[in-house]
Amino acid sequence: MEIQHNHPQKITPFLWFNGNAEEAMHFYTSVFKDSKILNVMRYTQAGPGPKGSVMSGTFQLAGQEFMALNGGPQYAFTPAISFFVHCDTQAELDEYWDKFLDGGQPQQCGWIQDRFGVCWQIVPTALGQMLQDPDAEKAGRVMQAMLQMVKLDIATLRQAYEAEPVA
Repeated sequence: MEIQHNHPQKITPFLWFNGNAEEAMHFYTSVFKDSKILNVMRYTQAGPGPKGSVMSGTFQLAGQEFMALNGGPQYAFTPAISFFVHCDTQAELDEYWDKFLDGGQPQQCGWIQDRFGVCWQIVPTALGQMLQDPDAEKAGRVMQAMLQMVKLDIATLRQAYEAEPVA
């Protein structure tokens, strides 16, 4: 039997978990709108995991496909790989931040490590626009304001952006 796959994206992030891939998939699909678990493959009597436990799964977050594997304790997530979440409003940013903070660890500059060890950057879309402003002084004030923050605050960033230059 040939298995047909319909993959609209060429590259799919593949996440290695230590026995909690199914829990992670359920958590992530609860965080993002337009998200769902697409399939779950379970171990059979052939192993190597316990029969019936999750081997791997495919899920979608806001239309982006991911794969998860219960690979064991050999590898752990690091901040060297993170997922960047664009937020249009402070309310949206706060919502994601609060969900990831449940069991997670806040980091500097809008980064947060979730309860599974995966790192997320919860960032206002406006930040990129402000940091790329041709006025280097404006962009510099925004950068300095951001470097003082853990969870990013759009109003404070905007105040730094709009501040009068220091003479």
